[in-house]
Amino acid sequence: MADEGRESGLSMLKDSMNQEDEVQHIFVVLGASGDLAKKKIYPTLWWLYKDGLLPKKTKFVGYARSVMTIDALAAKTRPYMKIKDDQEGKLKEFFKENVYYKGSYDDAAEFEHLNDNLKTLEKGKTNRLFYLALPPSVFESVTKHIKGACMAENGWTRVIVEKPFGRDLESSSKLSNHLAGLFTEDQIYRIDHYLGKEMVQNLMVLRFANRMFSPIWNRDSIASVIISFKEPFGTQGRGGYFDEFGIIRDVMQNHLLQILCLTAMEKPASTAAEDIRDEKVKVLKAMAPLTLDDMVLGQYVGDPDGEGDAKEGYLDDPTVSQKSVTPTFAFAKFLVKNERWDGVPFMLKCGKALNERKAEVRVQFKDVPGDIFGNIMRNELVIRVQPNEAVYVKLMTKKPGMAFGTEETELDLTYKSRYKDLPLPDAYERLILDVFCGSQIHFVRNDELAEAWRIFTPVLHEIEAKKPKPIPYKYGSRGPTEADEMAKKNNFHFTGTYKWSNPNKL
Repeated sequence: MADEGRESGLSMLKDSMNQEDEVQHIFVVLGASGDLAKKKIYPTLWWLYKDGLLPKKTKFVGYARSVMTIDALAAKTRPYMKIKDDQEGKLKEFFKENVYYKGSYDDAAEFEHLNDNLKTLEKGKTNRLFYLALPPSVFESVTKHIKGACMAENGWTRVIVEKPFGRDLESSSKLSNHLAGLFTEDQIYRIDHYLGKEMVQNLMVLRFANRMFSPIWNRDSIASVIISFKEPFGTQGRGGYFDEFGIIRDVMQNHLLQILCLTAMEKPASTAAEDIRDEKVKVLKAMAPLTLDDMVLGQYVGDPDGEGDAKEGYLDDPTVSQKSVTPTFAFAKFLVKNERWDGVPFMLKCGKALNERKAEVRVQFKDVPGDIFGNIMRNELVIRVQPNEAVYVKLMTKKPGMAFGTEETELDLTYKSRYKDLPLPDAYERLILDVFCGSQIHFVRNDELAEAWRIFTPVLHEIEAKKPKPIPYKYGSRGPTEADEMAKKNNFHFTGTYKWSNPNKL
């Protein structure tokens, strides 16, 4: 049954691609020699190519400042492509469709030369896609030169922009205004890869396709919501880069806030991109700017009893200043001031060097009124985003046996059990395919971005001005205990009496 569903889905995608088969597409990777291109973009293009999900007449063009051959590019990207033994022939076909050009990011003449090269690849009507796998410092010059020299002459042009979309409201608005002066909104695809994850996309279906959830998805039944992102490793020598952004800009302001919007939004009029994004913007507009009073900031320190990297704290990273007060952990509480959610705290939690790798949405329901059993725990709906995608409901049942006792258990939809041997697409696969198809459902709109920065900019500026010392927490712990205390004050009950176990774990 699961295989039938996958085949049906693939068939629909192939049908949509077949409509464009007579049109040529050129996918340009700007920054083709960099880490993002190597680890994500080229592997994703390969996966889509081998599954036959791209239009037949698709060429791939790499562009970067480094001197590189296609053979060198293939060697760099191969370790990340998950190639099976029987795919070697197909892989050679893929790289035959690739070319690479060296060029700068700030010279108009070099983009004119790139355009001349693109024309030599084109035959008939051709659409162009440009992926900016680049640092934000060159976004403006690159997009200006794309507009000036490289727009498709006989087809559409789409530009994919990677986060960070600025550092605050001012810089984000500057970038947005710059892009708006060059391209229409339907040509711009601001990518947040979390919006491509299976369980994030499943949030809408769970909420709006199940009668059992709709009547209770509000302040009358829900006590609190926690959205978590936890990593069990530190900066691993990349602290210099991380120190520029910190955990709030890196994870909370984008990934977790997007999930909050999908959790809290009203039902859209349809599944059209603009209807969905309209409802997400309404959630953001109902939220006040974040303050330090509603936050807990932490920074990990080494565990003397730990092994390997766990012995080293953030400040032990040689790329980080010994005086750095950049948070590696953040906990924040928000209120959505509308009729549905008035008084319900939404809490976002993210951190590095914690006790596990996990991203999830945890919706905790209110206590059962008039408890006749004396030990009833709160129900919870948990959407596990990663790893081991799952949806489970924590609920009370009778203990098996003669006694009339109760115990906490779960109704469990673990994807690896229910959908055995069904590979889930990578987030980038979904999103890049969406760009080919022209679907902006899972991309960030301009006004949505502005509202997100409105909420976070004041507290980010306050942190940078006051430099509050983050609370130290041990590598491999749950994070600062102050975060658990803040969650408790905001109507989240953590009992520690029950933990979901992955049924597929060996």
